[in-house]
Amino acid sequence: MSRPTTSPARFDRAYFERAYRDYRKQNPPRKLAFYRALAEAAAPARARPRVLDVGCAFGLFLAALGPGWERYGIDASEYALDEARRNVPEAQLAPAGSGALAFPGPFDVITAFDVLEHVSALGALVASITGALARDGSFVFVVPVYDGPTGPLVRALDRDRTHVHKESRAFWLDLAPAELEAVDWWGIYRYLLPGGYYVHRVTRRLRRYAPAIACQMRRKR
Repeated sequence: MSRPTTSPARFDRAYFERAYRDYRKQNPPRKLAFYRALAEAAAPARARPRVLDVGCAFGLFLAALGPGWERYGIDASEYALDEARRNVPEAQLAPAGSGALAFPGPFDVITAFDVLEHVSALGALVASITGALARDGSFVFVVPVYDGPTGPLVRALDRDRTHVHKESRAFWLDLAPAELEAVDWWGIYRYLLPGGYYVHRVTRRLRRYAPAIACQMRRKR
């Protein structure tokens, strides 16, 4: 999924064709179902919760959520937003700026799937996200991690030059400002195999060794 707060020209069609030419294969239904389950578990008990997907790219996650949500998405890529408008016309979509979220809160859930590692102004973005959350809202994100036994492999396979944060899981778990707390986190093993099959295994037991993590943070009660 593509990224806010970086020049949109870097995330044009050529970028996606170079770095994510198998984008749909890398986002199969079972992966999107996991993302949806994360959002559903994080959402407060409301009839139609508001969700903002930061770095929504082609809108596949927002489409997977369905009409039971009030859906918003932002992305730095106009090319990706054009695709998202076709994939999920019911969502409200807008370009992302430097740390700005484009839509006013409060949001019940804010998501950022494979986005934060691309964001230079990370502190500003996290502050904007925190400020836009509802009092009982949650921030859910997925990032690659470069520590542990899989760290060297992750670095070797990483071909995306827009990854400006190649950090440990401890870095991301400590990301929360004073207003937020980490509620839970998971490890993810994932890789697109030759032949087009996408491995996507979520684990708690091996989360300290997995090459990516998912984390839920929420406002402190």
